[in-house]
Formats: sequence, structure tokens, C-alpha cells
Amino acid sequence: MNKISMLERLVIAGFIASSLMSMTAANARSLDDIMKSKTLIVGVNPNLPPLGVYDDKNQISGFDAAVAGKIADRMGVKLELVAVGSNDRVPFIMSDKIDAVMGGMTRNDDRMKVVDFTNPVNTEVLGILTTEKKPFKKWQDLNDPSVKMVQVRGTTPIKFIQDNIPKAQLLILDNYPDAVRAISQGRADALIDVLDFMLDYTKKYPTKWHIVDDPIEVDYDCIAVSKGNIKLREKLNTEIAALHQSGYIGSAWNKWFGHAMLHDPTASPTTY
Repeated sequence: MNKISMLERLVIAGFIASSLMSMTAANARSLDDIMKSKTLIVGVNPNLPPLGVYDDKNQISGFDAAVAGKIADRMGVKLELVAVGSNDRVPFIMSDKIDAVMGGMTRNDDRMKVVDFTNPVNTEVLGILTTEKKPFKKWQDLNDPSVKMVQVRGTTPIKFIQDNIPKAQLLILDNYPDAVRAISQGRADALIDVLDFMLDYTKKYPTKWHIVDDPIEVDYDCIAVSKGNIKLREKLNTEIAALHQSGYIGSAWNKWFGHAMLHDPTASPTTY
């Protein structure tokens, strides 16, 4: 996801300050090393469902694991999954503990200073969840004293609302199921968040839900590798393109999220 943690910022700053950028690719396993070892080591966040989850056998599963597994199969190597969290995704790549990392790795300028990104695997759409009864056409329509927004405590959209939709009322709850239920019960009018993750909660209620057509932001999630590990990045790009073309990524997304991806990741305005 696009949010940068404080630890991640400190790691990036320290990395640049100590001028280690030229050393990273030299220490990282190259594509040749990976092929010779017959193992691709990929970091996945198992606490970010349904991108990553622990299954009933306590094994890492989910959308990211499925895509990584398919890539490894196409490369003819074994996949080794390593559990990572939001704070240690970038440090694990920089310290060469893993070959690549997924787990909501949104491509952004800060991270691009210290890691290289493949072309996008999937997207995250920050938008508005509401009901068919509401007249909202764009986020600016929410800036009205009669509108009741609901958000989850500690999430980044709260600041967006405070800065850009100050006239709206704001109900802050402790979790997403409660927030979605508040809309269903009529205690709130709308929620702003990554809609790909919100739709699963709506299935529990017979409400006629509506996603405002105009998204607030579209982020592109990629696979990250060590800075300068060009051949590995190019190989991963080849496999990602093949999985998009074959429909595998779209099918896997449908399986794990229960709906189609809300924005086409191949429509990325820039590739790296």
C-alpha cells in the first residue's frame, strides 16, 4: 500500500546517506544465481488479507502467494515464501534476505530511491463506497454539512477528509466491518478507502451498494527487487506480462477478492 511507515523512511534515508546504492545489486542474488539454486525467494505479508493470509495449515497463501507461485513455475524454480510486514519489506530486500517482495508494494518515488520495481501486478483504488440512494458523483460532493462520513481510527483517509472535505460530519469507528455496517444501517453516508478491500465487507448486508465512478487515487502495486538487479526485474516483467495476457492474474484476483479488479494494472501511465 502507498503509505510509507516511519521505519521505512528511516531505512531509505540511511541507505542513501551511507551511499550503499551501488552495493545492493552486487550483493543481491542475480537471475543466474536464482536459476542455479532453483529457488526464488519472495517476501509476502500474510497479515494483509486477501493479498496474503495464513491458511488452515499455517502456510502463507492468498493472491500474492498464488501469483508468486505461478511466476516460479514458469521460471522452472521452486518458490520459497518468507513472511514480511509493512515495516520490514524494504529492509529485507536491501539486506538480501529475499530476492523479491510483494505485500502491497505500491510504486512511489521514495521507494524507487532504494529498490527497483517491476511493472504493476495489481492496482489499489482509493475511492468512495456509498449506497445507490446517495447522489454523490465525485468526492467534492461530500463536502457538505449534511453528509456523514465514516472512517476507521488511524487510517490515512481521515487526514484527506479533514484537509479536503472539512464541512462533512465524521464518525470514527474501530474497524472496517463496523464502518461498513454503519453505512448499511443509515448511520453514515459514505466511506473513503481502498475499495478493493472494502467490497468483501459489503456482502454481509442486503444494501444496494454503489462505488462512485470517479476514483480519488489509483495506486500500482508491483514486485520490488534490489536496486540495479536489472536481469531479474526484466525476467519478472516478462512473466507478469504473460500472466496478465493469459488472464491468470485477473482470475486469481477474482478468486481471492470475490470481484474483478477495479482498475486495469496494465493501464499504468509509466513502466520501469
